[in-house]
Amino acid sequence: MFLLSLFKVQAQHETDYTIQANLIYRFTKYIDWPANKKSGDFNIGIVGDSPLYDDLKSFMNNKTVDNQKIVVTKVSGSDSYTNYHIIFISEENSGSLKKLAALTANSPVLIITEYNGLANKGSCINFITLNNRLKIEINKNNADQRSLHIASELLDLAIIIK
Repeated sequence: MFLLSLFKVQAQHETDYTIQANLIYRFTKYIDWPANKKSGDFNIGIVGDSPLYDDLKSFMNNKTVDNQKIVVTKVSGSDSYTNYHIIFISEENSGSLKKLAALTANSPVLIITEYNGLANKGSCINFITLNNRLKIEINKNNADQRSLHIASELLDLAIIIK
């Protein structure tokens, strides 16, 4: 119910990264990662200098996914991208989606973006603004290829991209 209420929030001309941070946390409750990703820290990486980094880091402070401590970091070029559970790519860095999708192909890494059309180009979840409302697109095929199971409750709230 809480997740549904967030989608009714009017989108601003500028992105409200606090809402996105909250949604990303909520996604962790509706997505199931494979068993080999359920130990150690739950790693979320931010590509670029997105304002989401500070909001997400603050929001995730002292939160967990099951028993895993959530760690938010900025992705660097030397990182092993497959060590992340979630990678967020900001609009300004959306040109790196194709490369990151290829580097993490067949790995259980949820790629989240925020620019129109990116759910068709490799992301699993894409934030969009539609009719002045924040919405999410989910490319279920991209998630399935990464062995990520998305609960029907989340799928029901999304625009499904095939």
